[in-house]
Amino acid sequence: MDADAGTEAGADAGDRIDGPLARLIGVMVLGGFMALLDATIVNVGIGTLSRHFHAPLDTIEWTASAYMLTLAAAIPVSGWAVDRYGGRAVWLAGLALFTCGSLLCALAWAPGALIGFRVVQGIGGGLMEPTMLTVLARAAGPRRAGRMMALMSIPMTLGPILGPVAGGLINEYLPWQWMFLVNLPVGAVAIALAVRTVPAGVPDGTERKPFDVLGVLLLSPGSVAVMYGLSQAATAGFGAPRVVAGLVLGAALLLGYVLHALRTPVPPLVDLRLLALRPYAASVAVMTLVGGVLFALLFLVPLYYQQVRGHGALAAGLLLVPQGAGAFLGMPIAGRLSDRIGARALVPAGGAVVALTTLAYTQADTGASLVWLGACSAVCGFGLGLIGAPTMASVYRSVPAESTPSATGTLYVLNQIGAALGITVVTLLLQHRVSGGATPAEAFGTAFWWMVAAASVLLLAGFSLPGRPAAASGISSPVADEPERTRADRR
Repeated sequence: MDADAGTEAGADAGDRIDGPLARLIGVMVLGGFMALLDATIVNVGIGTLSRHFHAPLDTIEWTASAYMLTLAAAIPVSGWAVDRYGGRAVWLAGLALFTCGSLLCALAWAPGALIGFRVVQGIGGGLMEPTMLTVLARAAGPRRAGRMMALMSIPMTLGPILGPVAGGLINEYLPWQWMFLVNLPVGAVAIALAVRTVPAGVPDGTERKPFDVLGVLLLSPGSVAVMYGLSQAATAGFGAPRVVAGLVLGAALLLGYVLHALRTPVPPLVDLRLLALRPYAASVAVMTLVGGVLFALLFLVPLYYQQVRGHGALAAGLLLVPQGAGAFLGMPIAGRLSDRIGARALVPAGGAVVALTTLAYTQADTGASLVWLGACSAVCGFGLGLIGAPTMASVYRSVPAESTPSATGTLYVLNQIGAALGITVVTLLLQHRVSGGATPAEAFGTAFWWMVAAASVLLLAGFSLPGRPAAASGISSPVADEPERTRADRR
């Protein structure tokens, strides 16, 4: 009995987030948080940019669209680059491009220049986000995946919530250039720390795959075309010619990539054969749904406060903070529990919490209590926290270590498409209800009912996820097991 207890205690100690891994998480999250924060700050500042450049909104909105589309194009390439050049090289390249792009954006003299420089930022962001997950997943190993994802997800979830607040403050009190200049000191610090902390090279035994040229020509444009079609559908509807063209072209290119990836003798850019692993396929499907639910809520809730309650952008951003606070509390708990009981027990519970708390917004009119809605938003955030970290951890427990970059690429592409689809659906619902004579409160009530339904689907999908993690697989952590001499060399 005592021996068993000692064994369990030793195993638990080996599963803890140690100093080297904690530092690695902190350094990489700093860069990832910067990119997420910047995207939401710029979205809030579209009106300010339109006034400064004397340009119509449909032109200035391309500062957001160009970034999003370039991000979608760069994500599939990042996995190949990590295996080819190592995590540190790709991470530093992404940080440098994003930081330099921020400076160029602040110096932009015309809308066209600003849009072009946002493309530079988008390439950097597309390299950073998947690389961060790949490097951290390899460093943590499957036994610590849940705790690692919990720590990483806290600031990454706060980014889209704090971004509107920061954007409101900058647009109200500072020149527009500070929407981009704020990234420069953060980027400089992130680069300096990454040089010392992020492991160089590639893990032993990693196959240096040749560049899949045909895969890039199919997958990246296909992802961009689908994202473009969905983003345009939010305002023009699915019947608009540009929407139909984008979705049809994107679907054709992605179908071509599927056929190529399943038949090519060369290792594909993103290995779709991983989807034959049922736990991985289930985890990716749930993360696609999470993208739709999370980003639709981040879009709907502040818009409700502005259009139904009459609050400004800054106040609406502040009223979104409770959701972030709830996620901040829920993610560490979920991460620790997922390493013990698995995602199947946590994700359905999180989906139920999100569905029940979103019910409050279906009944919210112009007189609903802000305190009550804020409390529901905080509990909803807690529910989302129970979903994200366990599902992401199950992704990396389901694939071999050498397949981590490819698995991350698939995950990010589908998560981005899910987010775009979620925002598109609720936007079209709002437009349809308002054009049919409904009041803003009634239109938002309908949209929130759809969010309840989506959360219920997420609840049911959670039962397909893996259960309690298997015993330690013996896969080591490159950070924890790195020889002391190598660590000294990196310093």
